[in-house]
Amino acid sequence: MSLGGVGTDREQATRIRKAVEGYAENIITFLRELIAIPSTSTNEGECIRRIRLEMERAGFDVVRVDAVGNVIGTMGSGPRKILYDSHIDTVGVGDRAAWKWDPFQGKYENGIIYGRGASDNKAAIACMVWGARVMKDLGLLPDDVTLHVAGIVQEEDCDGWAVHEMITTQGIQPECVLLGECTNLQINRGHRGRCEIKVTTKGVSCHASAPSRGVNAIYKMMPIVAGIEELNGRLKNDPFLGRGTIAVTSIECKTGSLNVVPDECTIYVDRRMTVGETTESSIEEIRSLPGAEDAEVSLLTYDSPSYTGYRRTWEKYFPTWVLDEDHPLVEAGVKCAESLFGERPRTSKWVFSTDGTATMGRLGIPTIGFGPGEERHSHSVDDQVSVEHLVRSAMFYALFPRVYRHVAERSF
Repeated sequence: MSLGGVGTDREQATRIRKAVEGYAENIITFLRELIAIPSTSTNEGECIRRIRLEMERAGFDVVRVDAVGNVIGTMGSGPRKILYDSHIDTVGVGDRAAWKWDPFQGKYENGIIYGRGASDNKAAIACMVWGARVMKDLGLLPDDVTLHVAGIVQEEDCDGWAVHEMITTQGIQPECVLLGECTNLQINRGHRGRCEIKVTTKGVSCHASAPSRGVNAIYKMMPIVAGIEELNGRLKNDPFLGRGTIAVTSIECKTGSLNVVPDECTIYVDRRMTVGETTESSIEEIRSLPGAEDAEVSLLTYDSPSYTGYRRTWEKYFPTWVLDEDHPLVEAGVKCAESLFGERPRTSKWVFSTDGTATMGRLGIPTIGFGPGEERHSHSVDDQVSVEHLVRSAMFYALFPRVYRHVAERSF
C-alpha cells in the first residue's frame, strides 16, 4: 500500500496526476495572469487580490489577507498545522531592452511560461492553490491536519520579514513549513545565511586644489575595500553549504562638490554566512581589517511599510539554517516525491536566500523546500518555468500533507 493510503504508489501517482492535469489550464492561466501583474516588494496589493480570488474559486475553507498583506488560504481544521510558503513579490525587470519578450506578457510557448516571477516565485503559488484543490477533491488531507497556503509579500526586499510577522503576530503557527522556492523538483533543506553591513569612514573636507589640507574619506576606505577582497578567500567552508563569501556591493561619499575632498565615505557589504559564521563574527572580521580601526561598522535595518501600511523595523540579519538529512520532514519530502515520480529525489540546498531564514533560522520551525523552476533562471531575463514542473509540483503539494502525517506519526 502507498504512503498516501489510496492504492499502490503507481496507482496513487496516476490518480493524482490525472486530477492535476484536469486543472492544468487553471494553473497555466492563473500563473500567466500573475506574471502580468507587476508586484515588486511593497507593491503587491493587486497581485494579492488576484490570488485571493483564485483561492476562493479553488474552494479553500477560509481565505483572508492579514494585517501585513499576506494572503492565506486554509483547508482543514486539525491541530497539526502545515504552512506552504510562496512569496509573490518579484525583483524589477532591469533593462527592458535585454528581454527577448515582454516580461509581463506571461508568454507561453512549447510548454514553457516566460516572464518576471515565472521561476521566482509565482509558479509555486499557482501550483499550491490548485494542488490543494486536488488534495480536497481526492480526500488526501488527514482529519487532524490544517493546511495553510500563503502568498507572502516583501521577500525580495527582506527575506523572512513578512512570514515572521505572520507567524508571530497574525495567528498562523505551523509545526512545519514547505517553501515553494524553485528547487528543480529536488528537496532542499537549507542555505547559507546573510547580512547586510554598512561601513563608514570619516575625513576632513577641504578644497581639492590643496588636498593635503584635508583627510580624504575615500582614501581611508581603500585599504578596507582591499581587505574585504582578501578576506573573501579565507572564510569558513562547510561540506554541505559551501564557503562563506563577502563582497562590496555599493560605495558612496559625501562631498560639497566635485572640487571638494570628501569627508565621509560609505560602502555596503553583502556577507553570505556558512555554518559556524554569525553576524557578530562577520562584523568583527571587518573591524579587524587594516585601516578599519576608526571606521563605523553596523548592521543595516529594514523598515519599509507593506502595501497595507504595516511596518516593523527588522535587522538585516538572515541566519544560516540547515535541517538534518534524517529529519522526518526531509524524509516526508523524499518519500512524497519518490512515491509520485518513481525515483528518489536529490536533497540539496539553495545558493540564494529564502523565507527559511525566518521560519527555521529565527523561529526554529522545521523547514524544507520543493518547487517548480530552476534557480539559474531567477532574477534573470530568461525567467521561466516548464508546464511539466507545474504539474509535478501541484502533484507534490496535493499529497505532501498525507505523507508528512504518516511519517510524523511514526517518528514523533
